[in-house]
Amino acid sequence: MRLFELIKAELKAVLSNPVIALTVFGGVIFYSFLYPLPYAQQTPREQEISVVNLDNSQTSRQLERMVDATPQVKIVKRAHSINEAKAQLLQGDVSGILLIPEHFYRDLLLGKSPTLSYAGDASYFLVYGTIVEGLANAGGTLAAKAKVTRLIMDGVPLDTAKEQYAQVKLNMKPTFNPTLGYLSYVVPAVFVLILQQTLIMGVGILGCMEKFIAGYWNKHTALTIITIRSLIFVAIYYLMAIYYFGFCFDFYGINKLASPLIILALLAPFLLCSTFIGIFLGALLPRRELVTFVVLISSMPLIFSAGFIWPLESVPLPMIWLSNLFPCTPAIQSFLAVNQMGAEFSQILPQWQLLWLQVFIWGALAYVAYRRAQRIPVRFQAALKGRIKPLEKRNNS
Repeated sequence: MRLFELIKAELKAVLSNPVIALTVFGGVIFYSFLYPLPYAQQTPREQEISVVNLDNSQTSRQLERMVDATPQVKIVKRAHSINEAKAQLLQGDVSGILLIPEHFYRDLLLGKSPTLSYAGDASYFLVYGTIVEGLANAGGTLAAKAKVTRLIMDGVPLDTAKEQYAQVKLNMKPTFNPTLGYLSYVVPAVFVLILQQTLIMGVGILGCMEKFIAGYWNKHTALTIITIRSLIFVAIYYLMAIYYFGFCFDFYGINKLASPLIILALLAPFLLCSTFIGIFLGALLPRRELVTFVVLISSMPLIFSAGFIWPLESVPLPMIWLSNLFPCTPAIQSFLAVNQMGAEFSQILPQWQLLWLQVFIWGALAYVAYRRAQRIPVRFQAALKGRIKPLEKRNNS
């Protein structure tokens, strides 16, 4: 079989198989819309809360209006006791509670620090964090107003009181995530993992399905089949990566700071290594569903050990070493550095070198495993013939 015919046969095996086509093309496109959907609004807004106002003073009602004016929370219910508010929270009517204590206004006039109590549904950490942020901002604003009022009463000029009401003045300027949203924070890294996992599944499923059937893959050397298969899948996933890092990033408004040449240079070892892992798993595992199972259970550990959700300083060293055996870890760190943070290529050179080292290691493992798997159909058919012959002799007799 000539080289062109071999490429044609390999493409036919990939594109004509509905399982592989659905995994490679359907999976990538499906996840490009499904995964960012919960983060489309960037951060939660207008979370519904209940207020328990035990003070009922003009200042406490002013605090209620300030809380309701924040973009994070919205007052939808009021309760006469903390037990009533708890019942509303447990029934799902609200997601949080604000408790304004008795003598709130009196304590402010006396210069004391009254305690505002917050409560929220912590089963959704984004919702809980949003409620606490909104209530804390409103409470802090009212506290600043009270301090400025006391300073003015003590004879401090208004302009000076505005600057001196707090010992520390916070001026936040977000650098790499201007919107402070979760879409720009999570999606770029997860897209890299999706590319790796779907690529491994597609290649692995193809290797499992051809293992017990003789075909063109048994008539050529393992090196030839691995080379052709890698080139085909890398070419397909270059298109998928362009779709992710081009159209999807523009569609969701995610930063793109890296030059196309740097992205292409990073994709080469990343996609090659992922292909070799898929070939290795396809040759090693006996059934195609096991490939999907292994890939899926590895997704969560890989994403949490990549260093962008949980800081690497807090991750145990053995877990870091284990995660660096897979291409998504250095790839995520590299793509985030150059594409979201504007790093130079020299700054990600260690990760790029690690990717190429993984290419050689996984390439060698894939070659050994696939070479052994090529002999399975011959042994399988010989075993079938050995079982059939005695039955034919028995029937003749």
